[in-house]
Amino acid sequence: MRSGYLRKLASLLVIFAVSIFSVGVYAEDEIIDNYAYYGFEPDLITNYISSGKKLGFVRISIELMVKDPEDLIALEHHDPLLRAAILEIMGSQTADKVKSLTGREEIRRECFDTVNRLIAQEVGRPIVVNLLFTKYLYD
Repeated sequence: MRSGYLRKLASLLVIFAVSIFSVGVYAEDEIIDNYAYYGFEPDLITNYISSGKKLGFVRISIELMVKDPEDLIALEHHDPLLRAAILEIMGSQTADKVKSLTGREEIRRECFDTVNRLIAQEVGRPIVVNLLFTKYLYD
């Protein structure tokens, strides 16, 4: 009875080992993207156009996604340029746009396009794959 158990265990180990090695071989043949994220520190805070006498503000955390971790060096180097451009975009928005979900997506897309255009001017190619708002607070 014990030898039957050992045979089953041995065959399971062989199946497991073969599956692990075959997955490893497959992974070497395909190109694996090694995404990385760059976060602006500290959060970006600015005012936006508000109706009436009340001053509105928005506080956002942004993560930039790149395919190659080495691109993080370029983003860090050009952080002030990118931060200023995003703050300018946010500061020119209306309260209705800042507070609506569709407006927020339009703002995110405008920030993404601007960041990629600016970074392409600086390093010769667009490197940002996606721009994410990880925190979005407004008043």
